[in-house]
Amino acid sequence: MMQKAAGLLKKYFGYPSFKSGQEQIIGSILQGRDTVGIMPTGGGKSICYQLPALLYGTTLVISPLISLMKDQVDDLRGHGITAAFINSSLDYRELSAVLAQARRGRYKLIYMAPERLESEQFTDMVKELDIQLLAVDEAHCISQWGHDFRPAYLSIAPFVKELKRRPVIAAFTATATTEVTRDMVNLLALDQPNVFVTGFDRANLFFAVINGAGKRDFVESYLAENRDKSGIIYAATRKDVDQIHTFLQQKGFAAGKYHAGMTAPERELSQEQFIYDEIRVMVATNAFGMGIDKSNVRYVIHYHMPKNLEAYYQEAGRAGRDDGPAECILLFSPQDVQIQRFLIESSTASPERRDSEYRKLQSMVDYCHTSRCLRGYILQYFGQSEAPENCAGCSNCSSDRELVDITMEAQKILSCVWRMREQFGVNMVASVLKGSRNKKVLRNGFDKLTSYGLLQDYPEKEIQHLIKVLIAEGYIGLTDGQYPVVRLLPGAAPVLKGEKRVFRQVRLKKSQPLLDQSLFDRLRQLRREIAQREQVPPYIIFSDSTLREMCERLPATPAALLAIKGVGEAKLKNYGSQFLNVLREFAGDTVNQPETGLPRSQKKSVRTASHVVTYNMYKEGHSIKEIARLRDLAERSVEDHIIRCGQEGLDLDWNDLINPQHEQLIVEKIKELGTAKLRPLKEALPEEVSYLSIRAVITKLGW
Repeated sequence: MMQKAAGLLKKYFGYPSFKSGQEQIIGSILQGRDTVGIMPTGGGKSICYQLPALLYGTTLVISPLISLMKDQVDDLRGHGITAAFINSSLDYRELSAVLAQARRGRYKLIYMAPERLESEQFTDMVKELDIQLLAVDEAHCISQWGHDFRPAYLSIAPFVKELKRRPVIAAFTATATTEVTRDMVNLLALDQPNVFVTGFDRANLFFAVINGAGKRDFVESYLAENRDKSGIIYAATRKDVDQIHTFLQQKGFAAGKYHAGMTAPERELSQEQFIYDEIRVMVATNAFGMGIDKSNVRYVIHYHMPKNLEAYYQEAGRAGRDDGPAECILLFSPQDVQIQRFLIESSTASPERRDSEYRKLQSMVDYCHTSRCLRGYILQYFGQSEAPENCAGCSNCSSDRELVDITMEAQKILSCVWRMREQFGVNMVASVLKGSRNKKVLRNGFDKLTSYGLLQDYPEKEIQHLIKVLIAEGYIGLTDGQYPVVRLLPGAAPVLKGEKRVFRQVRLKKSQPLLDQSLFDRLRQLRREIAQREQVPPYIIFSDSTLREMCERLPATPAALLAIKGVGEAKLKNYGSQFLNVLREFAGDTVNQPETGLPRSQKKSVRTASHVVTYNMYKEGHSIKEIARLRDLAERSVEDHIIRCGQEGLDLDWNDLINPQHEQLIVEKIKELGTAKLRPLKEALPEEVSYLSIRAVITKLGW
């Protein structure tokens, strides 16, 4: 059976071999065993039930969100596999048609939301199907101790009990603690399941925590360096999302927003624009969640610290789903902790649940202050013992760091905590060390302690940060509750006695080389044109990782293209000739280039960036229309390249882009309407004023 499954993997999905853990999980399911698969995002969970579905009869997939179902069904159909979904977007006639086709064995996979199982009328109809495999996606949602508890998942076990024949059940998730895994097994009523934990590591992700940075300045600078990349910025509240979104639009970034305060059509439009690459950046609350199956997200920035590591790793894991390099950056500030503590205290949860949330929050805070490997910290949190001490893939392990000895500062802090009898919180200890004259310090007589003012040359916020570093490293502990008290832990004694030294890591600014985008841009443009024609997201055609491998290997024949990961027989038939034409043309251009004596990998690095190629042609006198034709680009893409060059400070004659008679009109309307959205400006100006002129004025004036 596994040999047949391996053949189907190549035939339909274009992969020559299984990823780590896939073979064992698929083998377990094909043996008829209930199975739990805990695999990192991007680890190939979907294939673990999609391949068995090709060998079984009908497979029912419980999936959490409408958009996720539609994307997966579109993707399966693109691979030549019959699939359908059942959700609230279907009317009664469409629903009946899907079920009728399913009864005839038309579909290999049927996706549905768990809430459907709460309808007795619906479950009566579904029971008529011969369901041989039930796959539960995002199965952690069944646990109240998980970060995405969804009560409708509790309907799955009763539904299975009423079926004429019990199917094999397979449950999958990317983030589950031991407690959540136990709930998954018990609440889904799994029968002696095989549990496979393939690891939580995402080796392609670079993790970073930035403490004390000006958040807006950081985001603006980062996005300016990564304009061509798709990314998500998570913020804590709707108000924050609105403010960040407005700020980014005013700075000229193609940004959208998503939160629960928007109408359903507004959210749907924003998500669609992001998935179809019409906007590059999505600013969102955690409402922008599990339905995001976009494979080419190159970065996730957390503008505020999340409430726990489960939520953080789930959200950060939306980067790099195509196995390509991606960055996960958390911008930390002390106010983030106060916000999360307030939310916990204001909740209606039981005291037991609140205590659990406080402990999880402290683990999140410790992550933001630890000097240890960030990847190792996350993996140990989820119970993975083989966590690295140095991964070279996080800000604490990167080569651009240095260790600073803070033993003396640590001794002063630990001594102060002991002399204050371990009865006060972080801020109070910092005030005493700073030598503050506030009323609470004086009222308690702390100005008489020998520890008073020992760190008076440090800013108080820096002292607070040093205390939190010691907490993260296990020298100090905090009690539970809304107002935690600082306590010494056993590890503090060797430091106080001078037997152990304490170090803190200081990160240097990370520089990134400019990578050539020329061939990748051409392939991506072709992908987008096909996607628009077929009305599916671009990554459904090919993922970014597949396009990158095409760029590396430059296949020139159908057989060579079929050897690229992600190119199956159906996609070769549907799209192969179009992509081969671009690759052959590019290879011809490369052959005709002067020989530099460099290896291919180095030749690529010295090619001119795509937008600069456009700029050079424009400066040579080619019109926008000519450049679009010669480079096989959309005219809007050529305009984007020219504006980007202006933003980067390259020389442009603005009079070529802006009619002097229109410039003052544009300026007046900008002052009246702002620059957040271009369409209102366009509609308020004479018809002959182009979008390019408006964007050129905004760029010229730096608005």
